[in-house]
Amino acid sequence: MKKRGQVSLEFMLIFGMMLILLLYSVNNITFREGSTSTETLRIQISLEEKNLANAISNTISQVYAQGPGAKSTTYVRITYLRDPDMLLKGLGVNSPKVFITYGNYSTEGNGTYVTVVGTNVNAVLSGGDKNVFWSRAMYQAVLYTSPSVWSPSGSTTFNATTVYGLEIDPTDLPGTLEIVVEWNPDNPNSWTFDSATGELHINIKPGG
Repeated sequence: MKKRGQVSLEFMLIFGMMLILLLYSVNNITFREGSTSTETLRIQISLEEKNLANAISNTISQVYAQGPGAKSTTYVRITYLRDPDMLLKGLGVNSPKVFITYGNYSTEGNGTYVTVVGTNVNAVLSGGDKNVFWSRAMYQAVLYTSPSVWSPSGSTTFNATTVYGLEIDPTDLPGTLEIVVEWNPDNPNSWTFDSATGELHINIKPGG
């Protein structure tokens, strides 16, 4: 039979262990700078940015490969990029906007860029602090030098160079983004996001 003092000691040990586990759990679900949950959220946002860039570039490549008159539609789920609070917690970006543009990446070719811009963030294209994601496409065009291609239009800075692209309020993005790409030779290069329909419409015009 256990003495009263032994029972109290065991109880205190068990209580102490439960308290430690509780504190650890609270720390993991609290979005603090450098915490496990903040890093996980940042990774999830990055994966969604990369997935969106891939979806756009792949759809453009399909249309480009088919030739004039071709049209293709892709649907992409959007979770983190449409939530300003998540973008603030995960990336530390105030007044976040989703920025999408298209052009060459060094000697890698041409493709889609996706990032999150704001009042206190710099675009970083490589390294551990990378926050710009790029996906190669077959269509050879540099569109980030032309503000007239984009609607709604915005601009940011990549490596001290001003680039133009789509600047979308996260709250305007739908849960499922419809990406429509076509090659209509009668129309110019254009990228238009319609918040009412949740559609990103892209027209490519090789050589024009």
